[in-house]
Amino acid sequence: MTVFVDTSAWYALLDENDAAATRARGVFGQLASSRERLITHNYVLVETLALLQRRLGMDAAERFVTDLLPVAEIEWIQPSLHDVALAGFLESAGGASFVDHVSFALMRARGVSAAFCFDAEFARRGFQPLS
Repeated sequence: MTVFVDTSAWYALLDENDAAATRARGVFGQLASSRERLITHNYVLVETLALLQRRLGMDAAERFVTDLLPVAEIEWIQPSLHDVALAGFLESAGGASFVDHVSFALMRARGVSAAFCFDAEFARRGFQPLS
């Protein structure tokens, strides 16, 4: 099974004070032991690095890049998928962020139904959150 990894999961894995930190470590351990294919995309990478740097500092951003990110494949968003996500974002009139809309578009394009996330928007959009 392929599992999409959202910013909310990456962040919870690195912030021990995050409300979802314990659950995140448990899910991550299960995914690692079952050797699931993990994917994310370059917009999540940018969002996660900015969030980590701002809230937890450069040490956390470096741990993300060196310790966590290598377990996932990074999908580079092409202009056509970007345009699909942007149209969905503009039509939605709020709720999910633009980065989330990119995630939804990527997951649909790749046939991925499961997301390691702590963001209720994924379930509202018909995806299965693993949290």
